[in-house]
Amino acid sequence: MSFSIAEAEQALTTKQLQLNLRWYPQFHLAARAGWINDPNGLVWFDGWYHAFYQHNPYSTQWGPMHWGHARSRDLVHWEHLPLALAPEGPEDKDGCFSGSAVVSGDELALIYTGHKFHGDVASDDNLYQVQCLATSKDGVHFTRQGLVLDTPPDVHHFRDPKVWLEGDSWYMVVGARVAETGEVLLYRSDDLRQWQDAGVLAQAGEGMGFMWECPDFFRLNDSVVLMFSPQGMTATGYANRNLYQSGYIVGQWQPGQPFSQQTAFQELDHGHDFYAPQSFLTPDGRRIVIGWMDMWESPMPEQQDGWAGMLSLPRELTLTADNRLQMHPALEVDSLRQEWHAWPVNMLKNQQDCVMEDCTAAEIILNWDLANSDAEIYGVTLGEGMRLYVDNQSQRLVLERNYPQFGLCGQRSVPLPATAELNLRVFFDKSSVEVFVNQGEACLSSRIYPEDRRLQVFAWSGSARLNESGVWNLS
Repeated sequence: MSFSIAEAEQALTTKQLQLNLRWYPQFHLAARAGWINDPNGLVWFDGWYHAFYQHNPYSTQWGPMHWGHARSRDLVHWEHLPLALAPEGPEDKDGCFSGSAVVSGDELALIYTGHKFHGDVASDDNLYQVQCLATSKDGVHFTRQGLVLDTPPDVHHFRDPKVWLEGDSWYMVVGARVAETGEVLLYRSDDLRQWQDAGVLAQAGEGMGFMWECPDFFRLNDSVVLMFSPQGMTATGYANRNLYQSGYIVGQWQPGQPFSQQTAFQELDHGHDFYAPQSFLTPDGRRIVIGWMDMWESPMPEQQDGWAGMLSLPRELTLTADNRLQMHPALEVDSLRQEWHAWPVNMLKNQQDCVMEDCTAAEIILNWDLANSDAEIYGVTLGEGMRLYVDNQSQRLVLERNYPQFGLCGQRSVPLPATAELNLRVFFDKSSVEVFVNQGEACLSSRIYPEDRRLQVFAWSGSARLNESGVWNLS
């Protein structure tokens, strides 16, 4: 079957009119209709931030991957543009898979994986994934340049190129599956078209997965960070609870030298729904990351409404002295704020109080006094399906969702910080919650599907003190 951008645009025009918007986000980027997964090609070009994404315009199920496209002046108000790529060539006939974007001179260049089968699609022996190039002068219309890097011998899973400029040379990392081991392969080029093999940058050790998807490699402070999404890790205790994970390793690297790992793998986000993050630099030098807010093989109730999936808020990354990545909302997110409403809540004791009748698009501030709160559990609830609370017995902050009608029930959690106060910034959209803990110490992102949007604060089996609480309504 052949595809084209024109046909996809026609399908989107029709499907957009049929959406049920009950859970469609108000301030997160989602496709106009159909399916969305990995963010691709995040870049600043010619006065605009550009976000591309994996997209099936014909269905709410994963399918023939196109590249959706939107742009923004400020990272929060997005304008949809025509699709950038469709699987219409011999090198990508079965899908334009994930990749990245760079500015080369006066051109915007997309480097992406062409996905194709030579024979029966039921066998990976017939799968070939190659790296392709497309370029644009205006940042809207792209000219396909074809294949620039072929599949290595005896490798079939070889995808998600991330490209950057280091000195006078372009470098590219690509995720690979070699036998049953995840790897990140490194390549170098002078012109984005001819690539030389620069070896294996990193390889999975025991228990670290069979495939490393969506690798990203960048400098922060005096270190380099390898961010990737390993598949095949086993859950242990509170760690690695999702089907697939996203996280990072910190180390040292210089061109021509091996990557020296200095930390073990650490998860980046501890919620139910965060995968395939990609980073980029703003014009003022901040490292921003955006992820896919969904999870493979998780129920997606919005599919019955004509759309599926969304991207996270943009988050700034910083690196601590002990090599921990911290994430907090990009400064631009503050521009969504309208009016501030402080809540007249100070002490809760064996009670539950309603603080908002309709929590739809809001940023909640909760500063809990850990040192003077002895309740067994205390926190906030959204309707009957979501709770965010401190469990004093386990000494953890827990994000719980309970939507049995959709098959979405479970908890994710992080240890309580060793501080006297717990500072929470909680962003609610129509079908998502993102929790930022103590100015970036931890983050939990999950999809939620509330029918009742009343927000209540509570404390059970004891008392809990709030030093500050309130809401910013968001535009």
